[in-house]
Amino acid sequence: MHPLTTTAPPESRPRPGRPRATLAVTAAATAVALMNYTAPMLTLPDMAAAFGTPASAQAWLLNGTPLGLAVLLLVAGGLADAHGRRRVFLLGTLALGLTTALGALAGSTLAFTLARIAQGAASAAVLAGSLGLLAHAYPAGRDRIRATGVWGASVSAGIALGPLLAGTLSLADWRLAYGTLGAAALAIAATGARTLTHDTTRGTGGTRPDIAGATALALALAALLTALTLGRDGWLRAPVGLLLLAAAVLTGLFAAVEHRSRAPMVDLALLRRPAFLASTLGALFTGLAVIGLFSVVPALLQGGAGMTPLGSAWLFLLWSGTAFVTALQTRRLAGRLSAAYQLTLGFTLSAAGILSLLGALEGSWPRLVPGLLLAGAGSGLLNAALPRLAVDSVPPERAAMGSGANNTARYIGSSAGVALTLALVTTGPDTALLVSAALALAGTVLTLALGRLTRPAPASPRRRAGRRC
Repeated sequence: MHPLTTTAPPESRPRPGRPRATLAVTAAATAVALMNYTAPMLTLPDMAAAFGTPASAQAWLLNGTPLGLAVLLLVAGGLADAHGRRRVFLLGTLALGLTTALGALAGSTLAFTLARIAQGAASAAVLAGSLGLLAHAYPAGRDRIRATGVWGASVSAGIALGPLLAGTLSLADWRLAYGTLGAAALAIAATGARTLTHDTTRGTGGTRPDIAGATALALALAALLTALTLGRDGWLRAPVGLLLLAAAVLTGLFAAVEHRSRAPMVDLALLRRPAFLASTLGALFTGLAVIGLFSVVPALLQGGAGMTPLGSAWLFLLWSGTAFVTALQTRRLAGRLSAAYQLTLGFTLSAAGILSLLGALEGSWPRLVPGLLLAGAGSGLLNAALPRLAVDSVPPERAAMGSGANNTARYIGSSAGVALTLALVTTGPDTALLVSAALALAGTVLTLALGRLTRPAPASPRRRAGRRC
């Protein structure tokens, strides 16, 4: 019998689990991280004017945080599994508050981008630790489905509230939004330190971070984003081709490093599992097709339709608010639709909504409403299904790694999607919409195929009889 259950004095025994407190704190921190992520969607024009940022470099003002997220999520997941999810989560929340406040003081494009990369690194610890904590607080069953649905809804809520907060505060000064978010993150860190129970589980992750793997991934992503950013001035130029080649080579190097590592950031053998592959590819195409496009939509509304920042924030809320409500209601689908098939439905609705926006981004706003609502419902399904599939597709002791891999793919996709969208809109917003819709349909096909491979075998007559009893 475990010594903690027999000989430990009462004051040294672990406190009983507090799953509701865990869910509340992790959902709040995740919402603030996503609010910080989406705030530049509204402040981009004001920041570019304040910093004198040229159009060719504006993608970096949006991509700093997803770059930090994509590079360090896997490292954060491994550290959380090895050293405790509570510790990594609280350190990440504290760092998010400090770095977001520093971003409010930035005076140049470079300084703000570096602050955003640091915010992404802190958000990586928040996201990886939060899903690991939820997996521990809700081991399995309908409670876990409901908890991951609430967590997915907090993602949608953060995406919705970030632009709204930024649009409101930017009427006075765009910097106020980042100061406010920094203070909120610090308050959540203090609350979590008091309410989260100590994480007594330790996984099999290595005690040292995989610096070589993280470096290879960072260089590969930086090369890819630079190539996509330069593509707006011509896709057939030599620098673009060389950077794309470098990104491919560095990605191969990352895979080789992970294959040889004794404690890899991600176990590549998991890619043989259809459920894990569906989780990873679903997250990647969510970033490419959905997050990448809608990260730029508020700026397009301000430029093409001539809307004010606050007006575009309220219109954007139709998409993100619908995603929030849909994610909360997905628990009703849990017994009828697998997570992989939920991704398929989410991608289908997203593609339909994006296609409905054709010709409307530079016109009157009522034409946008049906497409935003339809795409929002699809996004909510994606946001709820991805965390559920991320933790269910890996062994319990690797839950933080599973969430790290899932979110890494999501933010690699979103970084590339933002840079690609900003490059494509130079030829007109409809071009970007068509490409995003095509990517969403590709996600539909992939998750549908993988969903068929992950279908559970039908229960035996004896098991069905037992369930009736």
